[in-house]
Amino acid sequence: MTLSLWFSLVAICMMGAMSPGPSLAVVLKHSIHGSMKNGMLAALSHGVGVGFYAAASLLGLGALMMQFPTVYQVLVYLGAAYLAYLGIKILLAKPSAEELQVAQQSGSAQQALQDGFAIAFLNPKLAVFFLALFSQFIDPVNLTFQVGMIMCLTVLLIDTGWYLLVAALTELSKKRFAFTKSSPWLDKILAVVFIGLAIRVVLMV
Repeated sequence: MTLSLWFSLVAICMMGAMSPGPSLAVVLKHSIHGSMKNGMLAALSHGVGVGFYAAASLLGLGALMMQFPTVYQVLVYLGAAYLAYLGIKILLAKPSAEELQVAQQSGSAQQALQDGFAIAFLNPKLAVFFLALFSQFIDPVNLTFQVGMIMCLTVLLIDTGWYLLVAALTELSKKRFAFTKSSPWLDKILAVVFIGLAIRVVLMV
C-alpha cells in the first residue's frame, strides 16, 4: 500500500469515526455518568469491536452477510434492542444520593467495556462498510498479511483515538463547568437519545 493510499484510508476512517451515532452516545454516557476512565474503557473496547469487523471484512464476513441477509438483520435488531435497553435502563434508574456518589467514585469498568464492545459488535453495518471501503484500496488477489494488518490497525487506532479524545474532552468540560453531579434532565436526554437511535436503526433496515 502506498503512502498516498494510506492517507486516503486515514481520512475516510477519521470521518467515519467522528460521525455522530450510537458509539458516541455510549462513550458520552460513561464519561458523563461515570468518569474519564470509564469513557476511555468504552472507547478502547469499541475500538476492539471495530477492529474485529475490519479484520473480519478482509476475511470475507461482509460478503457473507450480504449473501445471508437474515443474519445481518438479526444483528441489526439486536443492536437496536441493546440501544433501547440502555435508554430504558437510564429512564428507570432512580439512584439515591448515596448510590450516586458510590457510582461516581467507583464506576462500572466492566459495564463500560461491555457497552463499548457491544455497540460495535452489534452493528453489522460496519462489516459492509469495511467491505466497501477496503475494496477501494486493495486487490484481494494481491492482499498480503502485512497490508491487512496495517489496514486493521489503522482502523482500530483511529477509532480508539477519537473516542479517547471524546472521553478526555468530556472530563475537561465537566471540570470547566463544575458539572460533577448527575442531573435528571440530562439523564432523560440521554435516555431519549438511545431510544431514538434504536428506532432509527430499525427504520433504516
